[in-house]
Amino acid sequence: MTQAPPTTTYFKHLAEGRFLIQRSPSTGEWVFYPRMIAPRTGATDLEWVEPSGLGTVYATTVKRMKPPAENVSIVIVELDEGPRLMTHVQSMPAEDVRIGMRVRAKVVDGPDGKIVAFEADGAQ
Repeated sequence: MTQAPPTTTYFKHLAEGRFLIQRSPSTGEWVFYPRMIAPRTGATDLEWVEPSGLGTVYATTVKRMKPPAENVSIVIVELDEGPRLMTHVQSMPAEDVRIGMRVRAKVVDGPDGKIVAFEADGAQ
């Protein structure tokens, strides 16, 4: 039996409303973007696990939209587990998103299916 490509598995989980990333039990390395082999250690025992969903805005910019559309934040979030991912922060004006801001992941509808977005973490 052939194993599905990691990206297929990742998007399947998202379609089910679940945000899962890979982790190697033997090394403890967390991996994102989905892959067959961990980039730092070469581990091949990657499993799908649910991260805490918490992270910190590592970098941010604003995509300016033509009114009446709202501007969109484009951010790189560093998950508490270590990996970074490009996404956006919802539920607040894009101009208010700041580097160092604590955020929480949520699975939302995107233009082509479910995606991971973030919102400000109220437990700051």
